[in-house]
Amino acid sequence: MMTATITAIPATAGNPTRRRLLAALAAVPAAFYTPARAQDSGPVRIAQSIALSGPLGELGQAMHQGAKACFAGINAKGGVNGRLIELTVADDGYDVKRALGNVKGFIDDKSNFALFNCMGTPMIEAMLPQVMDSGMPFFAPFSGALSARPANARNVFNIRASYADEAEQLVQHLATIGIKRIAIAYQNNSFGKEVFDATQRSMARHKLDATATVTVENNASDAGAAAEKIAASNPEAVLVGLAGKPTIDFVKAIRAQRKGLSLYALSIMGAAATLKAMGEDATGIAVSQVVPLPGNTVVPMVREFQQAWKAAGVALEPSHLALEGYINARVFAEALRRAGKNPTRAAFIDSTWNLKRYDLGGFEVSFSDSARNASRFVELTMVSRDGRFIR
Repeated sequence: MMTATITAIPATAGNPTRRRLLAALAAVPAAFYTPARAQDSGPVRIAQSIALSGPLGELGQAMHQGAKACFAGINAKGGVNGRLIELTVADDGYDVKRALGNVKGFIDDKSNFALFNCMGTPMIEAMLPQVMDSGMPFFAPFSGALSARPANARNVFNIRASYADEAEQLVQHLATIGIKRIAIAYQNNSFGKEVFDATQRSMARHKLDATATVTVENNASDAGAAAEKIAASNPEAVLVGLAGKPTIDFVKAIRAQRKGLSLYALSIMGAAATLKAMGEDATGIAVSQVVPLPGNTVVPMVREFQQAWKAAGVALEPSHLALEGYINARVFAEALRRAGKNPTRAAFIDSTWNLKRYDLGGFEVSFSDSARNASRFVELTMVSRDGRFIR
């Protein structure tokens, strides 16, 4: 396990770590901070099970580093209400069994205050029963699935827009520009099925029928056959509900069949390694995003993120996923601040539900019900020739 705790900063003027952490102070609003007091110096411990390795390891690394950069900046200023935030992370490799083991250990350790930003629809679906039974706050799980949004679960707090929100944005865009022949490719797991169901509902609302629907296995063994079936249906556009290797192999296969075919994907496909692996085949893919463009410095919150990212000295390129991790950490810190100097889980849960129309600086969250996400932000981007997202 790794932690994001910043406990001491040597006071030598030339210390590079000190310089970076002090530079991070400008990246998080001063409202979070109060002078530290000795009796309040114990850290607030939160725990995260996420894929740091395996097929979606790069997604998990980016999100974890985004949250870590935010907490480092907060801790460098004395923490929240004088309390440092200590983030413990356990790699689950995007494996359900490992994730369940991680979460059980976190719940059993009574010193853990909350579960933070755990990742993946299959993992979260499996975690939810024990999490809900424990009463431990389950903050910002990384999934757009409706199955990760149980009704009347007072300790579950979803932030990111749902796959249904993303699918609606993509289908509405296609309907607006007059595209009617749409095929659907989706991953043969719970994530992919959620995307497929959401897409079907949106297409029905817009009176559109799919020319073909195909699944792709997690190991992408049938990606070529799926692309052939899609191409044979002669679509004008394809909605792609895939992540990781299935995205890469399917896109390469469909480009070989129909070079100029319009492809529309959800935010989950947008990892840097995925775009790099697709090379020029990624050019022109439209992708829905659930946070702003990480290079759009017109947005105050994005400027703060960039400053924190630079101060943390992260080797990775800033990305949508890293920004999402940063946002999740920012919202957690605000809810913790409102919960008071010596917060209980109950006080934290109350303070989170009381976050209404909270503006982080160009990104708003409003918690209303566990069956809904606190953000409805979705915007369309496109992959440019140099492999970057543009609006």
